[in-house]
Amino acid sequence: MNTGKIRVLDLQRSVTAKNDEIAAALRDRFRRNGLFVVNLLSGPGAGKTTLLEKTVQALEGKLRCLVLEGDLRTTNDADRIAGSGADAIQIVTNGVCHLDSKMITSALEGVELDAYDAVVIENVGNLVCPNSFDLGETVRVVVSSVPEGEDKPAKYPFLFEGAEVVLLNKIDLLPHTPFDKEAFWSAIGRVNRSVLRLETSCTTGMGLDGWLRWFQGRAAEWKTAGRETE
Repeated sequence: MNTGKIRVLDLQRSVTAKNDEIAAALRDRFRRNGLFVVNLLSGPGAGKTTLLEKTVQALEGKLRCLVLEGDLRTTNDADRIAGSGADAIQIVTNGVCHLDSKMITSALEGVELDAYDAVVIENVGNLVCPNSFDLGETVRVVVSSVPEGEDKPAKYPFLFEGAEVVLLNKIDLLPHTPFDKEAFWSAIGRVNRSVLRLETSCTTGMGLDGWLRWFQGRAAEWKTAGRETE
């Protein structure tokens, strides 16, 4: 009996290849403007927007920040960020579970990037899809939270392995949950040994100083590096 031929079509590779091409152009544009760009990733409800509100408020007068907000619907998060004092652009994906580089390019059309020192892209709340799409960012930061449980790094390792920072948020809830912090950080260590580990509570302010120091320091480094490449 004859055996039929099998053709394997890797659609993911095709899609991400085009995305990466656009992301490379974005990264070059960001570098020429000396912009520090953070791709902020998490599941829904981890506290990304509240963290950004606190960051914008604390850095007012120190860093000029632009925030790009990705959501399936509404402008709620962009409204919150603008209310905190930063310029914000809402990207409504209409059901798409991630941001891609083409969306970022469209959102930045007509924007004078030299008016800013840093751009934060708050990605759609999702632990899987956003990880596959380069947005031209300088670094990736992953926010996880105590109510989500300590098993997320083990269940979604690809999200965590490419991060420069993993921020464990809502640590004020530790006394009220069975969250195993040691197990969480141990799982992080298995997928990303070099990651910077931070613990924060936006409610009480615990740990935010460490986050702000890191943010300001990396932004300053990148501003200098961008100028040196000109």
